[in-house]
Amino acid sequence: MSKPLKQIHLAAHFPGVNNTTVWSDPRAGSHIEFSSFAHFARTAERAKFDFLFLAEGLRLREQGGKIYDLDVVGRPDTFTVLAALAAVTEHLGLTGTINSTFNEPYEVARQFAGLDHLSGGRSAWNVVTSWDAFTGENFRRGGFLPQEERYSRAKEFLATANELFDSWHGDEILADQASGTFLRDAKAGAFVHTGQHFDIEGQFNVPRSPQGRPVIFQAGDSDEGREFAASDADAIFSRYATLKEGQAFYADVKNRLAKYGRRPDQLLILPAATFVLGDTDAEADELAREVRRQQVSGATALKHLEFVWNRDLSSYDPDGPLPDIDPDLGPHHIARGRAQVRMYRDPLATAREWRERAAANNWSIRDLVINTGNRQNFVGSPTTVARTINDFVQADASDGFILVPHITPGGLDVFADKVVPLLQEQGVFRTEYEGPTLRDHLGLAHPDDVRSGIPSERVAS
Repeated sequence: MSKPLKQIHLAAHFPGVNNTTVWSDPRAGSHIEFSSFAHFARTAERAKFDFLFLAEGLRLREQGGKIYDLDVVGRPDTFTVLAALAAVTEHLGLTGTINSTFNEPYEVARQFAGLDHLSGGRSAWNVVTSWDAFTGENFRRGGFLPQEERYSRAKEFLATANELFDSWHGDEILADQASGTFLRDAKAGAFVHTGQHFDIEGQFNVPRSPQGRPVIFQAGDSDEGREFAASDADAIFSRYATLKEGQAFYADVKNRLAKYGRRPDQLLILPAATFVLGDTDAEADELAREVRRQQVSGATALKHLEFVWNRDLSSYDPDGPLPDIDPDLGPHHIARGRAQVRMYRDPLATAREWRERAAANNWSIRDLVINTGNRQNFVGSPTTVARTINDFVQADASDGFILVPHITPGGLDVFADKVVPLLQEQGVFRTEYEGPTLRDHLGLAHPDDVRSGIPSERVAS
């Protein structure tokens, strides 16, 4: 008997501040005005996507003492945008990145519970940590948390938030609520938590929401991050671009679930992916080269190289060879608050590898940066892209993808119009939403069902 086809999960990331967006394209729109968010969300919902995803930035980043050029647009508050989008969508999940290092469990739990009620059960929380004192300078606790304790705080933060979400759970509370007398029950919302990071007690003031708890996402790729996802998350992002790398990550994370009493279908693997479509594969390849050179200007290439070299490289020619000097290993980094810094744990080794690759391929600095991106990128005709996405999912390299278009807000439209129908024809992507909540879209059980052992279903019949 053949293995049933897996259903593909698709989501859309509103790019905002990153190095994917082509700002110079005349089709590029505002990343502040609500009309951009609304257009993007409506397109995703029209295509029957699972959810829309917003990243978060708690501080504008700096490089060489100046605001990094991709940050000048600013960063709207995540909850404000998602709450507004709840009013202009009916089915689309609403996922926000909220930091566990510089927030408090009660406040975040209340905001997500409120969003879940407001949206009818469509909220999701991407739980992240902040590793640098640079971001912490905006907060009273600036820089207080050693890097090795980030996941300890995050795990306790999430556990505490779950205690708050669950504080309204119970048959006696539901009965009281149904009779309109729940305010007389002192158990409603009562909580006490004492731990290493939080010592709180009181009553949670938001009743149980449609999903019970928001869907939980996690983005860490470290061993600690993978363990956190295996123990507590409903989905984890991945940055692996090749089929082999994706399969290795998929197997590693899924194999960690059993020790936490969880099944493989209780955690989704969702890499981010860009895409470039053309009428033919050859046309798409040509367009992709143009897009990549628009994404990586000479100035951007030098800034990227500075992440590793930790030096001012503005005097170098981006169309010339790599610097022959070694990276500065000093304690102060030129790229303050840049997440990419964490990706290069050994700058000397990275610089050596990049020099070897540049020499072997006769690459300039700009060529190197263009060719060293590790995000999944689907390039080709709609037929080719649909087939490749399905191949990755069926080969257990992912459970789906979070698409990041290079044009905002209209860049998702062509994928919705040309690729999604092909996936639907293959029977691997929905033609209608199966239920009202994000957990329904993702095939994830309600927290109460998980406790009672009711399984979820995520394969096509």
